Amino acid sequence: MNETEFAALLCSRLCHDLMSPVGALNNGVELLADEHDAEMRERVIELIGESAAATANKLKFFRLAFGAAGGFGSEIDTGEAKAALAGLFGAEKRIELGWMVDEPRLPKDAVKLLLNLAMIAGDALVRGGKLDVGAERRGEEIELVIRAEGPRLIVDPAIRAVLEGAGEGDSEPRAAGALLARQLAAAQGGTIQYSSPAETVAMIGATLKG
Repeated sequence: MNETEFAALLCSRLCHDLMSPVGALNNGVELLADEHDAEMRERVIELIGESAAATANKLKFFRLAFGAAGGFGSEIDTGEAKAALAGLFGAEKRIELGWMVDEPRLPKDAVKLLLNLAMIAGDALVRGGKLDVGAERRGEEIELVIRAEGPRLIVDPAIRAVLEGAGEGDSEPRAAGALLARQLAAAQGGTIQYSSPAETVAMIGATLKG
């Protein structure tokens, strides 16, 4: 896969994830224009606000996970990463986020990898659950660990194949984050380890050269 194809894959993933909240915004504005009942208008305005917040949260997350936030080759505030992840999964209250990162700052690409792995694990929690995210410096290395637990866990086979080093040639937009994660890990001298998921628990980890 060349750089143009990879960029197109990421763009497709962004468009797919933003379609729902942006579409809801559009529908809400159309309803508001035709609605004259005060109570209904108030409810529509509330729904528009929720869709706007969801869109903003997704954009903040994608800016950190996929984009060039923080500059090139720099370290970034892990608190910003925590806020972005909480915004992505926390608004619906389906997923409880456990943040176990004591380092105030980490290399940008390590944070991007952490966010992409957390997104993959969180997406597998189709009925909600607990998402624990951890990172720690150990000498010259940085260890990342993600643990997902919930009543039902569905790991997309295409995403797992990409994480394990296969399937790059026919990757689909939903696997864009996995492909980026694999490339980020390799660029930092690391590999991604994915546990064989039990029915309700899965773990993803990576050890990077810090």
